[in-house]
Amino acid sequence: MDSIVVTGNGPLNGDIPIAGAKNACLTLMPATLLSEEPLTLTNAPRLSDIKTMTALLQSLGAEVTSMQDGQVLAMSSHNIDNHTADYDIVRKMRASILVLGPMLARDGHAIVSLPGGCAIGARPVDLHLKALEAMGAKLELKDGYVHAKAQGGLKGGVVEFPFVTVGATENALMAATLAKGTTVLKNAAREPEIVDLAQCLRKMGAQIEGEGTSEITIQGVDRLHGATHPVVTDRIELGTYMLAPAICGGEVTCLGGKINLLGAFCEKLDAAGISVEETAKGLKVSQKNGRVRAVDVTTEPFPGFPTDLQAQMMALLCTAEGTSVLEEKIFENRFMHAPELIRMGAQIDVQGGTATVTGVDRLKGAPVMATDLRASVSLILAGLAAEGETVVNRVYHLDRGYERVEEKLGACGAQIERIKGQ
Repeated sequence: MDSIVVTGNGPLNGDIPIAGAKNACLTLMPATLLSEEPLTLTNAPRLSDIKTMTALLQSLGAEVTSMQDGQVLAMSSHNIDNHTADYDIVRKMRASILVLGPMLARDGHAIVSLPGGCAIGARPVDLHLKALEAMGAKLELKDGYVHAKAQGGLKGGVVEFPFVTVGATENALMAATLAKGTTVLKNAAREPEIVDLAQCLRKMGAQIEGEGTSEITIQGVDRLHGATHPVVTDRIELGTYMLAPAICGGEVTCLGGKINLLGAFCEKLDAAGISVEETAKGLKVSQKNGRVRAVDVTTEPFPGFPTDLQAQMMALLCTAEGTSVLEEKIFENRFMHAPELIRMGAQIDVQGGTATVTGVDRLKGAPVMATDLRASVSLILAGLAAEGETVVNRVYHLDRGYERVEEKLGACGAQIERIKGQ
């Protein structure tokens, strides 16, 4: 397995281009299953998860062509000849469950394996299934697969989520576009990725109102047509690279970044003593004066502080002045990076869903193990500010969500390299 070696060597300066959003692209790709006409996505990120979704769609009979070095995905689902999403592909990535709603809406039947992904908690799919049942689907769980049928097609209904769920909102939103009648999603997720999906579906002919609010109304149509759509900027990659100059000094502009993608996150950076300025190019980030200050963080659904930036924020707070408390309210078991940061000299006490971080003057390089996608990049960020060499092992997690990390950070002066595994 590959490793990444990072040697702390001072401030970073330069520009970092931010890719299209992984989580948005993984949602937009299954939308091709809703129409027989082509769907083309531009600004696609070049990641292993995108390859996994490509393989899944191709296994169902869709045509997916990657162009322009992977940044354009041309898809066509005019010949869907298989309605079973197999375990061997689905187990690699949780977003695979998003083919269920589109297949069921278009053809009235689907068999989809229960999904996999990062080991950051149970993350059940029951809310996906309840949303589809509210639209008339008949579901059966058998041998690790969801067997779904909707004879005569899905029907509009009211779906009220007991708590905010991004994936289930996305699945229900896609399914409702072809349901007969009106569907109302209550307590819907408000993430930019949801807005991006709704905008793409509208280009395909869907009738949707209310995306970006907690109530989305969809009037079903008979068919959707083709479209071309740019994937929204990846706010998690954006936040991650904003933390690089925050951790080790310097000034970095994250190209294409906008504050409205990360309002709550930017507020915490400001409180910690980090300057964030929106420019015509993107977001310019630098330390204000000296050592970062401790801040408390609680993860929440959008527009709150993103759970996918919690690990990276912890890396910053490891060397902050004072004591910070991080409360994880989205996923259980999402502090697995803490023991690895402790190996680097951090002072962290984890009690259930709360981590108390007391800042130290400097972290020290050490061999560490990446436990999940966001944990991997948090260890790289910590290594940028650590004394000596940090070796991050098992970085295959990293490649699921970040493209060309070494190249992007190296262009700003970081001493970082990938060591190929045997």
